Amino acid sequence: MDVSEPASISYGIASRYALAVFEIARENGALSELDASIAKLAEALAVSADLRDVIASPILSRAEQEKAISAVAAGLELMPAVQHTLALMAQNRRLFTLPQFVQRSNELIAEENGEVTADVTSATALTADQSKKLSATLAETVGKTVKLNTTVDESLIGGLVVKVGSRMVDTSIRTKLNALQNVMKEVG
Repeated sequence: MDVSEPASISYGIASRYALAVFEIARENGALSELDASIAKLAEALAVSADLRDVIASPILSRAEQEKAISAVAAGLELMPAVQHTLALMAQNRRLFTLPQFVQRSNELIAEENGEVTADVTSATALTADQSKKLSATLAETVGKTVKLNTTVDESLIGGLVVKVGSRMVDTSIRTKLNALQNVMKEVG
């Protein structure tokens, strides 16, 4: 069995819900409200272990999950279309796909706005000026507005690893050292 299969199934399920709520928001001219709601939901998922437990719990009934997610959605003041979608996901036992729902919703909003997200990993945190320059440089290359999703990995030693769509550029010192080590092994 392919290990990526369950992830792609979850992504496929979540995509249908995300596309439906996106279309509703677009028809009603509420994409900025959808963007804000998805950001609030993403933040709640990131900081609340209890919320992550609720959406993944096989023990809770559909009604209990729906009651919990509806209370969270109301508390976060999510737009009505998102609140109804989350309740429907609970009724259908699909809350476990919530992280993929957030991801796909963000992708649809970015695509509609002509934006692309670049995943940037650096050895140290980028300054605001460095982020601005990198974003501008990538925008020139890609031809779209670029939002940066930055992470820090000290094992890179220095340099950057940048992923935009299917393209990746790795200028890290770690990769250069590994390449040099491989060349030395071949010579020697």
